[in-house]
Amino acid sequence: MSPEVEEDHISGDKNIAQVETGGPAEEDGVVVRPLVVIPGLEDAEGRGGPPERETWTRQMDFIMSCVGFAVGLGNVWRFPYLCYKNGGGVFLIPYMLIVFIGGIPVFFLEIALGQFMKQGGISAWNIVPLFKGLGLASMVIVFFCNTYYIMILVWGLYFLLHSFSSPLPWATCGHPWNSPNCTQDFRRACPNRSSLLPPLTNLSTQGEGLRSPVIEFWERKVLRLSGGLDELGEVSVHMVLCLVATWIFVYFCIWKGVKSTGKVVYFTALFPYVVLVVLLAHGVTLPGALDGIVYYLKPDWSKLWEAQVWIDAGTQIFFSYAIGLGALTALGSYNRFHNNCYQDTFVLALINSGTSFFAGFVVFSVLGFMAAEQGVDISKVAESGPGLAFIAYPKAVTLMPLAPLWAALFFFMLLVLGLDSQFVGVEGFITGIMDMFPPNSLAGSLRREVVVAICCITCFFIDLSMVTEGGMYVFQLFDYYSASGMTLLWQAFWECVVLAWVYGADRFMDDVARMIGYRPLPYMKWCWSYVTPLVCVGIFLFHVVNYKPLTYNSSYVYPWWGEALGWGLALSSMLCIPVTVLYKLLRCKGSLRERWQHLTAPVWGRHHLEYFAPESEAKLLPMPGPGKATLLFESVM
Repeated sequence: MSPEVEEDHISGDKNIAQVETGGPAEEDGVVVRPLVVIPGLEDAEGRGGPPERETWTRQMDFIMSCVGFAVGLGNVWRFPYLCYKNGGGVFLIPYMLIVFIGGIPVFFLEIALGQFMKQGGISAWNIVPLFKGLGLASMVIVFFCNTYYIMILVWGLYFLLHSFSSPLPWATCGHPWNSPNCTQDFRRACPNRSSLLPPLTNLSTQGEGLRSPVIEFWERKVLRLSGGLDELGEVSVHMVLCLVATWIFVYFCIWKGVKSTGKVVYFTALFPYVVLVVLLAHGVTLPGALDGIVYYLKPDWSKLWEAQVWIDAGTQIFFSYAIGLGALTALGSYNRFHNNCYQDTFVLALINSGTSFFAGFVVFSVLGFMAAEQGVDISKVAESGPGLAFIAYPKAVTLMPLAPLWAALFFFMLLVLGLDSQFVGVEGFITGIMDMFPPNSLAGSLRREVVVAICCITCFFIDLSMVTEGGMYVFQLFDYYSASGMTLLWQAFWECVVLAWVYGADRFMDDVARMIGYRPLPYMKWCWSYVTPLVCVGIFLFHVVNYKPLTYNSSYVYPWWGEALGWGLALSSMLCIPVTVLYKLLRCKGSLRERWQHLTAPVWGRHHLEYFAPESEAKLLPMPGPGKATLLFESVM
């Protein structure tokens, strides 16, 4: 690695547009590249520079924040179902393979990029300014996630508040929200039926057959479900109050930055594990629990030859590892420069995947009990997503002794599990937005508390559309398109390609070595360059080829304008990348080659100069003299 020098008469208070004055020059056979300084930085003597970036009080704060963000509801309500559906224990083979060739490399890339650049999700891509649209895309995705994800917490809070009554309100019929078709005993009410409870994925419309009280509580009390997206109806006052309470809690968790976030996550990240252990200890004592666990893990080797199994594994990993959202980059940016983020990556991957696997025992021990109590096959009660959290598990709880206790414990865990993912996601968005603006600009001078408040209030007003009678249709539209598998795969593909082929995989490996003291295993470089992009392209194309129009409950088909709105949500992030590239190339002057060289030159921050080897600096810094130009440094790795 050879640091090089260029004389330049640039004053430190100029912005990027003034500093970026062309491509590399050649003097005496040595290639000299301009060091481009981040706007807001002052001159080389450090006069009037920006305040030093916050760092975690303890490194464990970073670990807990990553655990809280990446380990979320998907680990509990999606992975166990996918494992059961795709061959039981056999599913772990494609899952673990894609963890190592897709999940871990991109997870490490995002954390290391944030730590090296000391910037959030947008400004971190100053490492290749031409592709800064990657940062913009991640901010769009995480904004949409922050907007709709909180609705799960609102529903969880609503269920939690209704858990402190006996009997539970979803355990019996006869309530004002119940229809005449509500029944608690399907066998007695309809003796010709072959099962006690229709499959939970088939939430039939009102008036069609008999309905379980838990389904009616969910659809008629919580959602107050209307006939479609074009029938939004009235806003639920109770849901608005739950929404306000949730956003207020999120605001006060992050308003002071990582110093406050790092403290809250100790509880929100660790408490769900305590509850999971308690629920498992109780679950394995229930009749039928062992059968449920066998269903969860029973291997079906024929599934390995089905493409859908591999696609499900890849999609689940990109979701559960929170890749492509920019939040991991933001969290990494608060690390100390020499933190061993390489080691942290493997620890966090083990925690994430281990939690998913462990949660399967908790879920299927209860589902096995539920199937045994109702006398049906477990396939009739196995559910994923909101169907598990708000239908299957509440139903199972009604069959247990001390039902209110277990209901309150479960929904409190659900609330805490989602809250840390929510406020760390908001933290990532706030960091990315604030890092965009120089500290001496009008936007950059806003207090952090004000920026967080503006973000929370904006999301709150969008969320009002999801607490209406048609809110579930709006929620599903956001969930299916804005942060779908396609958008995350598109993001991960370009992150790997840009870092490996534009900036240089070897060059970034050297950057990592400068931080942690040694080069990571070469497999990281091979994954960034070849394997992970191919995995992303393969799964992305499978999603495109097998695309099906969005439906709700396999019965309601979204109108064409609803689907167009969904594609608008998806393309709003995906198009950020090519549009930004075209805009920058057209705006820059010079030949195409000169534009490319100029726009792919990294924009370094002052902290990079601090970590040059002392002996290198001694050789590079000349004796001060009159009329000497300001010396700017760049490390060519």
